[in-house]
Amino acid sequence: MSDSPVIEPVSDALGVCRGIQRLFARNDVWLLPEMPLRNGRRADLMGVDPKGRVIIVEVKVQRGDLLGDGKWPDYLDFCDRFYWGLPPHLDRGVLDHEDYRPDCCGIVVADGYDGEIVRPAPLQPLAAARRKTEVERLARAAMRRATVAGDPHCAPWGNTE
Repeated sequence: MSDSPVIEPVSDALGVCRGIQRLFARNDVWLLPEMPLRNGRRADLMGVDPKGRVIIVEVKVQRGDLLGDGKWPDYLDFCDRFYWGLPPHLDRGVLDHEDYRPDCCGIVVADGYDGEIVRPAPLQPLAAARRKTEVERLARAAMRRATVAGDPHCAPWGNTE
């Protein structure tokens, strides 16, 4: 038995998010985790591509969670592209079923180190006014998070997202 410390692996969800963020960052797409939407839902990852299009990624790391998620269509009104984010070991065959609308949903497979788009998300353009609102909300949330990270005393002020 070794006296070496046990190193816990990054949880699947955090690892999948990190791999997706690395993949997208290399392509100049910047994502914010845990972004509240105006309909009361919370996107696992939400961001903006270089052309100003809004992207949402819903991360699922267990089959039961994927099969039981009935709320994901609520995200489609807030993005130009929607992706499922999954770890490599999760069977993604269910996402080909018409209930999961493969015609409008992409798939990203990722681990804690990197990710790969295995099915591109088709463009489902938002109305210009909706896109402007969502990009402004993302920008304000990112600025607030950066400010609070630099000065936690600012946390109680403003919209907490």
